Amino acid sequence: MTKGWFFGWQAVAFSYLFIIFFTTLVTSQPQTNLLLRSCSLLNSRSFFTNLNQTFREVRRQLSDNNTYFATAEQSRNREPVYMMAQCRLYMSTADCLDCYDVATSNARSCAAATGARAVLDGCFLRYDTRRFYDESTQPGNVGLCGNRTAIRPKRFQTALDGLLSNLTIATPRIKELFAASSSNIAGSNKSVYAIAQCAPTLAPNGCKECLQMAYSNIMNCLPFVDGRALDTGCFMRYSSTPFFSKNKTTIIEPFLGQGLLSIILLAIIIWCRRLKNRSTKKGYLYGQSDRLQDPLKYRYRDLKKATKNFSDDYKLGEGGFGEVYKGEVKTGNTIAVKKLLVSSANADFQNEVRVLSNVHHRNLIRLLGCCSEGPELLLVLEYMENGSLEKFLYGERKGILNWKQRYEVICGTAKGLAYLHEQYHVTIIHRDINPRNILLDKDFQPKIADFGLARLLPEEQTHISTRVAGTFGYTAPEYAIHGQVSEKSDTYSFGIVVLEILSGKRCSDVLDLSHPDQYLLEYAWSVYENQVPLNLIDEAVDRSECTERDVMKIIEIALMCTQSVVSERPKMSEVLMLLNDRSGDHKPPNRLPFNVSYLNVHVDDPSYVASSTSNAVASLTELTGR
Repeated sequence: MTKGWFFGWQAVAFSYLFIIFFTTLVTSQPQTNLLLRSCSLLNSRSFFTNLNQTFREVRRQLSDNNTYFATAEQSRNREPVYMMAQCRLYMSTADCLDCYDVATSNARSCAAATGARAVLDGCFLRYDTRRFYDESTQPGNVGLCGNRTAIRPKRFQTALDGLLSNLTIATPRIKELFAASSSNIAGSNKSVYAIAQCAPTLAPNGCKECLQMAYSNIMNCLPFVDGRALDTGCFMRYSSTPFFSKNKTTIIEPFLGQGLLSIILLAIIIWCRRLKNRSTKKGYLYGQSDRLQDPLKYRYRDLKKATKNFSDDYKLGEGGFGEVYKGEVKTGNTIAVKKLLVSSANADFQNEVRVLSNVHHRNLIRLLGCCSEGPELLLVLEYMENGSLEKFLYGERKGILNWKQRYEVICGTAKGLAYLHEQYHVTIIHRDINPRNILLDKDFQPKIADFGLARLLPEEQTHISTRVAGTFGYTAPEYAIHGQVSEKSDTYSFGIVVLEILSGKRCSDVLDLSHPDQYLLEYAWSVYENQVPLNLIDEAVDRSECTERDVMKIIEIALMCTQSVVSERPKMSEVLMLLNDRSGDHKPPNRLPFNVSYLNVHVDDPSYVASSTSNAVASLTELTGR
């Protein structure tokens, strides 16, 4: 048994145990709250003869005890009907049938439709003229949010994120593709409750794909205490109020037949070993209410060996914070090793590394550990197979990303920044968002790198001669001129990166040769004002994959992020809401000429401003495009 295999099963075991032992029971009900109804095209009388037969057959199947899923089809003529219905596994048979009857009524109200879908809290029903049983996620997946705000949003977010992450991992590995659980909210006697469910006709990978999309949609409901995610092949729901029931054996039942006893025994062994280690481990004290784990300590000689003595052949790149190398460790895993431009590891350094190593988010690079025993300080990071976004926009792999992948990079980057700004227990401002610091995994999902590293460097060791730690072209004007940094500085940089993702051009490129002083941002304003959004899109993108409305929406969000007035820029959590908003009901961006008075900053060092403003202003054309 290898160490990698052992710890892989450790994660599975704890996910399973988490769901099994922390399930909360409540009284059942049919849960016939209608969440979504959609209808398709018209058809003939023979179609409805088939449809009525499938309605009856599905209900017959659901009438059997503990039957929560049914399909039926009538395909004897040219107008076939395929139907699927599913109830949540915590419901009784009677409640399941009640919910199905309400779903049937709503589906029938679509009148002469050849396809319909009704999704309720307790069940869903779908029929169509084609087989759809293996569909996992399709355009139109949505998140539906409540309107009550959590009293302590950050603590609620922490509890919910861990809970839904566990459900997303565990559910595809369960035979019935269903899991329900709850999690306590730190510092209170309250909990958050959640379920995840896929259609049993999906393969585990299809279920995983669907739930990952559901997780992405439902997390946008924060800080509200209720949320649901609806997709073709899955359903996810959370609430601060208990909503699932049945006895515990029903919740545990999906785990039987999967080596549960072995998993439990393995988890107990691991748990005991962790308790033993915890009793002697140092470094759990940081902050007033948060217990942070120390990062793993690596030996210098091991990292030197893993990187072939920091060979140029293993060099992945370099940036303002140091060089990065690929490393292959004894377990067979691949890591990234960053040499830091820091001379010594003082107490502040150790505290900052501890904070950063406890950041866990799907769109942020994991800091796995560090090494301070050699001639330079080293950080050990998660390795990303596809490298930086930069080479996909205007490097050696330019043109590979399609519209869907570009959109996912935009959304994923926004989620990572929102987590750093508002959802982690301390606020982390990146200060250097650019395509080099956005890395792509094997599935082209984005993860932000180098977040928080500016905090590790002494003031005199920042990679720009002034106290600005960003990259010109992406740096907000107020930061470039006055060194005044805030979350809105990252928002500005994000907006510039979005324009680069859309266009496949650098922010310093001139896109209209008839206007040689018109850089990317200025050109984007021209495209926006003239209502010709497709003029900005990278020529490598297939125009059939996107609509003018979709592109215009993204351009508008980018321009909102790059407004000169700091207070006019949205927070990253608001950016996420805008990305998911289909109503278009929001304040449009204002194109104001750059003016230092707009910066809304307090300058605490007049001598710095006097010495650095002339250089910074000289770069404002590059920074702002105007």
